[in-house]
Amino acid sequence: MESQTFMLRDLPHEERPRERMMHYGAESLSQAELLAILLRTGTRRESAIHIAQQLLGRAGGLRGLADLSIDELTNIKGIGPAKAVQLKAGIELGRRMANSRLTEPVTIRSPQDAAEILTEQLRYLQKEHFVCLFLNTKNHVIAQETLSMGSLNASIVHPREVFRAAMKCSSAAIICAHNHPSGDPTPSPEDISLTSRLLQAGEIVGIDVLDHLIIGDSSFVSLKEKGYM
Repeated sequence: MESQTFMLRDLPHEERPRERMMHYGAESLSQAELLAILLRTGTRRESAIHIAQQLLGRAGGLRGLADLSIDELTNIKGIGPAKAVQLKAGIELGRRMANSRLTEPVTIRSPQDAAEILTEQLRYLQKEHFVCLFLNTKNHVIAQETLSMGSLNASIVHPREVFRAAMKCSSAAIICAHNHPSGDPTPSPEDISLTSRLLQAGEIVGIDVLDHLIIGDSSFVSLKEKGYM
């Protein structure tokens, strides 16, 4: 007997993703259901949810979704150029929303404050990104810059690049951060060594290095809190 394919229209009205989101909120939906809303429609034989599940499988989960190109998205059955562009636009809006907080005065009072700015930007990246927050004398964030994008397992940054950027925006202090694509924020010996060199360089040029954060999948580590600075 040929297996039956269930479409979204086969579901009771109250169980469809859009209706559930309207009644219960976006947080009640699974990742596949949220993607299905962006996709809007499936194919004659596959529902939008089924295509979304295939998409997550191809990406290796939500973490890898941002790295798929439009060409890679359109290689998935049921996703054409229009849907691929919709998905990329949704991802980019999420990134810009995370960045938009910097348009308002932000004061860093703790490692958690800095992590709240950077975690959503860095946690899903598949390569290491080294980012600095530049602060004025009142610890207000006046700028942010990505100074290095490394390979899968390594990000290389030199202290001179960090402090050149800090002096360019007349920064009084900096907070450094980078992600671990593995999701584990445990500091490596290289992370600790780099932090030590940054502290030494900061003392020479008169710019305080307040912290170095390592961003994981669902947590972060402050090297200052760990006693490495």
